Amino acid sequence: MKNKGIVFFLIVLAVVIVAVMVGDWYSKRPDNMEANKFEYSLEQFRNVPEELIHYKETRNFKLGFENAKALEIANNKIYAIGDQELKIIDFKGTLLTEVGFLDEPHGLDAAGDSIYIVFERFVWILDGEGKTLHEWELDGEDTYLTSVAVFGDDIMVADAGNRRILRFNHQGELVNSFEGKTDDDLAHGFIIPSPYFDLDINAYGDLWVVNPGMHTLENYSPEGRLREYWKASGNQTENFSGCCNPAHFCFLPDGSFVTSEKGLVRVKVYKPSGEFAGVVAPPAKFDEKIEGQAPDVAADEEGHIYALDFDRNVLRVFEKK
Repeated sequence: MKNKGIVFFLIVLAVVIVAVMVGDWYSKRPDNMEANKFEYSLEQFRNVPEELIHYKETRNFKLGFENAKALEIANNKIYAIGDQELKIIDFKGTLLTEVGFLDEPHGLDAAGDSIYIVFERFVWILDGEGKTLHEWELDGEDTYLTSVAVFGDDIMVADAGNRRILRFNHQGELVNSFEGKTDDDLAHGFIIPSPYFDLDINAYGDLWVVNPGMHTLENYSPEGRLREYWKASGNQTENFSGCCNPAHFCFLPDGSFVTSEKGLVRVKVYKPSGEFAGVVAPPAKFDEKIEGQAPDVAADEEGHIYALDFDRNVLRVFEKK
């Protein structure tokens, strides 16, 4: 009798365990699960009030890249790099010049009659027809160049691998470099969690650098002295979110900043003072992905904003409403 009791108990216990397992499985089906009240979601930030959106998309066209990388507007032309080539295009989308490379380019600038392109460890200077004027290679296995900007005698290059800014002359000689450190409480240097490290020079010759890990834009002298900075950190529309944003930026003719962010993809405008001015393209304008790519941005003399949408491989043009 005792053995029969144990067997009966074990059978009942097994039935109870199976019932619990089935019930647990059923309750965790997607159509039956209770919403996780602790889950963090950015969905609420995808929708932007219409009154904050100051631009509208007026046209878009493909550039023919499988993997577009960067964009620049100068000399009333569009300069774009991707795959292993440079394309120079007019504002109607007509191809004017095409130059092939052996490596994948990362960033570019156009100043005067010259085009400046950075690769992982190379700086390459071309003339307006795409012929090589000068090139040089940087040492160091950690070197990873991401952006270049030119003003006067200075060629400023961002090195994300070593978290530094390099200043060259037009002969390829290194004039100086700096890591963004200061003598005050901002002495953290450049925080680069991923290879997004952009810089640009405005019409007044002011060098601005993104410190993406700090959600900060910082203004430096060519020698590396911090002059000023502004910060906008948070998920709200007027701020920068994620681990490393803004990913790209450029200047409007009036000195305002145009920024783009990855993750929660959006393009915005900030006044020269750093004050939020409005939205160019909200997250809803881009493909909904867990980690959307930030479009590279550029602006023409009319203040039209060009966004190179990497997820769609399309160049999109936005004009003020």
